[in-house]
Amino acid sequence: MPLETIDTVLFDADGVIQRGTVDWQRILGSYVPVGSADDFVLDLMVSEKPSIVGQGDFREAVAEVLQRWSATGTLEDVLQLWREFEADQVVIGWIQQLRAAGIGCHLATNQQAFRRAIMHDERRYGDWFDQTFYSCDFGLAKPDPAYFKAILAAVDRPGSSVLFIDDNAANIEGARQAGVHAELYDLVQGREVLRELLARYGLTVTG
Repeated sequence: MPLETIDTVLFDADGVIQRGTVDWQRILGSYVPVGSADDFVLDLMVSEKPSIVGQGDFREAVAEVLQRWSATGTLEDVLQLWREFEADQVVIGWIQQLRAAGIGCHLATNQQAFRRAIMHDERRYGDWFDQTFYSCDFGLAKPDPAYFKAILAAVDRPGSSVLFIDDNAANIEGARQAGVHAELYDLVQGREVLRELLARYGLTVTG
């Protein structure tokens, strides 16, 4: 267990507190000819990057990709896939336990404004956290250490007292470069792995 006392935890969204409910890659691949699926999905992911840091319009970027590939799926078909996710209510419950114990819990996630609106405005993720840090609002994204430094300034805590949990190794490295304790975790490993991870930092959850 670290010598420092952890009083703040930053949680990633996808893969840590929430998971997809459909095979979105398979569905996207069905909109283009066989053999083109991987390149099509990659094109969509690349087109999303500017909006992740608040630049450009995500809907327009997706529409351009669909036109370029003569995809059979409509814009609304594709955008619907960004809605197909659900939060793990056990993990959300653990976050509330930590908050009740005086641990600051914050959401630290890379999202474009379209998905931010779903998470924050429609599903009220802000109710589950002390603060929410969406990359599209910051103009910075993981794994840039500057993203984490901006969060440290916002929560007014030293990196030595902060734990960050994410399912992406590059993001873990970026957080560590910013002086934050960081641990790799994915929901597919099972919740007990997360419970044990938290316990290593002196953070106890039950249920």
